[in-house]
Amino acid sequence: MSKKETTNSKEVRKQNYEAQKMNNSENFKKKTDKNLPWWVELLFVQIGLPDKLLIKILKAKKTSKEFIKNDKKSLITFLFVITTFAYFYPVIKHANNKLDCEAIAKSYIIKNKNTIGINNRELKMLSTNFCYGGEEIYEIENLRN
Repeated sequence: MSKKETTNSKEVRKQNYEAQKMNNSENFKKKTDKNLPWWVELLFVQIGLPDKLLIKILKAKKTSKEFIKNDKKSLITFLFVITTFAYFYPVIKHANNKLDCEAIAKSYIIKNKNTIGINNRELKMLSTNFCYGGEEIYEIENLRN
């Protein structure tokens, strides 16, 4: 009886092995038969870009995923700083343009108009007014009267 049991167990093992082998070959076919991403299909199959470029792109993608996974805190900090600068840049640019305009308007008023009776604060006021569309000639004439 022990001979029958051993032969049956050997046959069962063999059948299990064959079934596993068939399952593995089916899984392997499923893995290799996946559709390519649209960008790979377009760039490397249809257009015909070199395969070395695809390898570099995939390596870069892998390293970037690893970097994001490992350095989330520093990446979030960096993005926060960049976002803060991008948010305040228009305010800083406007202030810089305003100061430049006032300096140019002040030098223009000093060169072209008689500013003997005007102090520095009034000159700054006139240059600011001139930058925002006012007429500094009218203002200077009114200050004298």
